[in-house]
Amino acid sequence: MKDSDYKQLRAFQSIAEQGSFVAAARALGITPSALSQVIRRLEDKMGTRLFHRTTRSVSLSEAGQRLHARLRPALDELDAAFHEARSQAGKLSGRVRLHVSSIAADDVLAPVLGGFHARYPDIVLDIVAESSFVDLIAEGFDLGITLGEFVQKDMVACPLGPELRMVAAASPTYLARFGTPETPGDLQHHKCINWRHPGQNSLYRWEFFQNGHWISLAVEGPLITTRREVAAVAAVQGVGITFWSEDKLAPWLESGELIPLLRPYCLPFLGWHLYYPRQRHTAPAVRALIDYLRDVCRQGA
Repeated sequence: MKDSDYKQLRAFQSIAEQGSFVAAARALGITPSALSQVIRRLEDKMGTRLFHRTTRSVSLSEAGQRLHARLRPALDELDAAFHEARSQAGKLSGRVRLHVSSIAADDVLAPVLGGFHARYPDIVLDIVAESSFVDLIAEGFDLGITLGEFVQKDMVACPLGPELRMVAAASPTYLARFGTPETPGDLQHHKCINWRHPGQNSLYRWEFFQNGHWISLAVEGPLITTRREVAAVAAVQGVGITFWSEDKLAPWLESGELIPLLRPYCLPFLGWHLYYPRQRHTAPAVRALIDYLRDVCRQGA
C-alpha cells in the first residue's frame, strides 16, 4: 500500500468515527480544507461519493458505509501492530487531548503529571481545563475528567476518587451573632457568600437533599466571587456562610475556624470520573494514561 493510500484511508476512517470534518481534521493535525482535498482525491480514485455533506452534518453514503465496515478492522489491526512494535522498542509516544474540569485539573491531574512524564517521556498531554461541558468526540478530545453525575451515558467511565460531599459552614463569630440555620430554607434569612464559574453571569445554586429529593437554592449575601478559596476565607472572617466541598473546607473545619451546618441535608455524591468514548481500539498513548490514572488513584484510595 502506498503511503498516500494509507493517509487517505486513515482520513476517511477519522471522519467516519468523528462524524465531523472539523473534529477529524483536528485529530489528524491538518486543516479542514486540506482534509476535504484528501477525501476528494479518494472519492475520485474510487469513482463514488463516500459522504453526504451539508452545512450542518456529515454522514456516510451507502458506498462509504460498506468501505467503513471493511476498513475499520483492518486499520485497527495495522495500528495495533504498529504501536505494539513501538511500545516493545520502549518508544511509546503520541498526543493525548484531555478536557478537564478546572478543579479536577488541580486536584486530580496536577499531582500526577511528574510521575506520568517520568514513565512516558514521549507522550504529549494536551490539557484544556475549563468549567464548561463539551462533546468529547465532536471536539476531538480523547479523554475527559468531570463529576460522575455529568458523564454521558454512552461513555466508558471509571472513578478517580471517593464520593464528595458539599457542606455549608460559618465561623463561630457569625453564628453567635446571627444564629444557626436548621433547614436549607432558613438560609433565606442569612448572609450567604455566592460563587459563580469564571466567565458566567449566573450564580451557583446551593444543593441539598430534603424530603427524599435534591433541591437547589438561590441564596443572597454580601459577597460574590469566582474563587471559592476567597469565599472560605471570608467565611472564616465572619462575612457569611460559605458552601464548598467538605474536603476543601477540612483545614478550617478541623481547626474550629468554621462550623459545619445542615449536615443531614448534605449527602455524598459521585466524585471525579475519567471518561472516554467506547471504541474497539484505543490508541496506546491514551490507554497508557487511562491505566496510569486508574492505578495511581487506586493506590491513593
